[in-house]
Amino acid sequence: MGKTKEYSNGEVTVVWEAEKCIHSAMCVKGLPDVFQPKERPWIKINASTTDKIIETVKKCPSGALSYYMTNSEDKTSETLDTKVEVLENGPLLVYGTLKVTHKDGKQETKNKTTAFCRCGASQNKPYCDGAHVKKDFRG
Repeated sequence: MGKTKEYSNGEVTVVWEAEKCIHSAMCVKGLPDVFQPKERPWIKINASTTDKIIETVKKCPSGALSYYMTNSEDKTSETLDTKVEVLENGPLLVYGTLKVTHKDGKQETKNKTTAFCRCGASQNKPYCDGAHVKKDFRG
């Protein structure tokens, strides 16, 4: 396993898995007082509030950054792994927490499982509404 480091402020513990990092710089741009890659340690955990740190960590696209609440009995990460599954003759299922930006710019957060239309017949695009069954979609 690659290099993993933990940084805690007593409330939240941020976990960094170096081998997962794709250097998108979402953390650095989102909270530059905390995430300073040229410094050691590079995460200044006390430089911001717990809420702002969590909000920024959740935006990490690679999963290199995750967190858990330090005083919680459950030390599992608060981030959900993203998984994509193509259903035969059906929708594209995406598991995890997603921020969906619609064509009009409106954004929404989807949790757990989201079904995206593959057949093109949905009246609720980009989401599946079951129209593939009536259309006899194959794919």
